[in-house]
Amino acid sequence: MAHEQNQTLALLIDGDNATPSIVDGLLAEIANYGIASVKRIYGDWTSPRLSTWKDCLLEHSIQPIQQFAYTSGKNATDGAMIIDAMDLLYTARFSAFCIVSSDSDFTRLASRVREQGVAVYGFGERKTPRAFIAACDKFVFFDVLMARDSGQLLSEQGVNDSRVSSPGQQAVKAASGGPALDIAAVDMLAQAIVATAEEDGRANLAGVGSHLAKQMPDFDARNFGFPRLTDLVQASGIAEVERGGQNPTIVRVRLRPDYKTSQRG
Repeated sequence: MAHEQNQTLALLIDGDNATPSIVDGLLAEIANYGIASVKRIYGDWTSPRLSTWKDCLLEHSIQPIQQFAYTSGKNATDGAMIIDAMDLLYTARFSAFCIVSSDSDFTRLASRVREQGVAVYGFGERKTPRAFIAACDKFVFFDVLMARDSGQLLSEQGVNDSRVSSPGQQAVKAASGGPALDIAAVDMLAQAIVATAEEDGRANLAGVGSHLAKQMPDFDARNFGFPRLTDLVQASGIAEVERGGQNPTIVRVRLRPDYKTSQRG
């Protein structure tokens, strides 16, 4: 998905569902989308478990919003965050919202913001409910943010196959000898290439990426241990990658004619 780097963003963090360790990578990631003119984090700041946030908030000028827990077992933080998000939405000042949480309670908020024609970028743990992920324009996992902050790729950290292939699912061995790739993800990649291909069978990789983002907000090459979609395509072995031509920055891909038999035979 292409991003406009001059977008005005509202960054809203659920303090109950995030840790300070993700913030450096988070801010570096959203800098690709625009400028966060609002940066707020919500929680009960009288709670000792949130005390580790103090230095991080001061360093990055993130405003803590106090929300007392009214009763045990109920999350008042979510309600306060949703109300603020709607207030900000109605100002019509923002091109996109960045919602940091793994809580399904924000699914309807994300849908409502998008109904207004405003983009939603979600950030959370891999256990985030599918409904919330699907409600966002793009969703990035916390471990990807931390890998980015440390300057390491997931594959460099020795991530095992269970991180890239869901339990019980088939996997395709990467052509590079790296981690196995979830066969469902590979199939979706192949379908995107076919859907965006021109008459000669070649597709612009940027168009493939945009097509994938519309179908699956969390389809991110970094989730499979690769820094770019180009690297993922090459590792999958399902397509030929071509560079050059009149514009060397354009990458084109063409699905290999023997993909179905060679990858699943």
